[in-house]
Amino acid sequence: MNIEFITKDDLRRIENLLGEIKGLIKPGQGQSKQWLKSYEVRKLLNISPGTLQNLRVNGTLRYTKIGGLLYYKLEDIEKLLEGNSR
Repeated sequence: MNIEFITKDDLRRIENLLGEIKGLIKPGQGQSKQWLKSYEVRKLLNISPGTLQNLRVNGTLRYTKIGGLLYYKLEDIEKLLEGNSR
C-alpha cells in the first residue's frame, strides 16, 4: 500500500495556482467572453475531457448545450474556483 501525504507547502502552491487562474479569467481584463466552449474550459483549468464530464455529471459545473456544443458560463467557473480555494 502506497501512502502519499499532502503538505502545507503543497496546499500553498495549489492556492497560488488558483489565484493565478482567477487573475486570468477576471472579466474586464482583456477577456470579454461570458461563455466558454469545452476545450477552452479544459485548457483554462488544465483538466482532461473525462474530468470535465465528471464535473458536469455530478452537477459541480453547470453548462448549456446548443446544438452539439457545450458552453460554460465564465461566472460559474469563477465560483467553482472560489469554492475550491477555501
